[in-house]
Amino acid sequence: MSRTAEQWDAAYAEREADGQTLWTAGPNATVAAVLADRAPGSAVDVAAGEGRHALWLAEQGWQVTAVDFSAVGLDRAARTAAARGLDLTTACADVTTWQPDGPVDLVLCAYLHLPSVPTRRLLDRMGRWVAPGGWLVTLGHDRANLEQGVGGPQDDDVLWDEPGLRSAAEGAGLEVVRAEQVRRPVDGEPRPALDVLQIAQRAG
Repeated sequence: MSRTAEQWDAAYAEREADGQTLWTAGPNATVAAVLADRAPGSAVDVAAGEGRHALWLAEQGWQVTAVDFSAVGLDRAARTAAARGLDLTTACADVTTWQPDGPVDLVLCAYLHLPSVPTRRLLDRMGRWVAPGGWLVTLGHDRANLEQGVGGPQDDDVLWDEPGLRSAAEGAGLEVVRAEQVRRPVDGEPRPALDVLQIAQRAG
């Protein structure tokens, strides 16, 4: 079952009280690798949490809106941005109903795992936010991780797979330019976690 906003607030607050972040402070290595060389523009980080990806994008020169329903997570992201002298916009909202004011050059959605029905609707909506020439980058736990990987949600209904991501992107009028399973090393584990990455673009 997906956590509520109140549960995420509590989790982020507890970690901050211990002087730590819930997730790694820096961006996911795959996210950083696929976006490092892209020219910056406007971006939305969907389900941004404490802002690790939004902050990194802002450091690369992107104009970022970080969206999440956890006020505690976003408050920490905003304070971190201010301390680093970064320009970051935050929107405390339910990502399944929120939308940007207009098309954006990049929509990033990393590790957002909701039940399959709202996920499919959200993927479709996110694809339609992408401006001409812009990108939709999605990264999450692959359904194959249940039996072949380690960690992550243990509910098949909230996991992603390449056919589902491709169908949603193409349904939103995007061209899938890269779709693959990513093996992610996990400290202390003999097996890697299995993620699925998709990069899709709207024709310019």
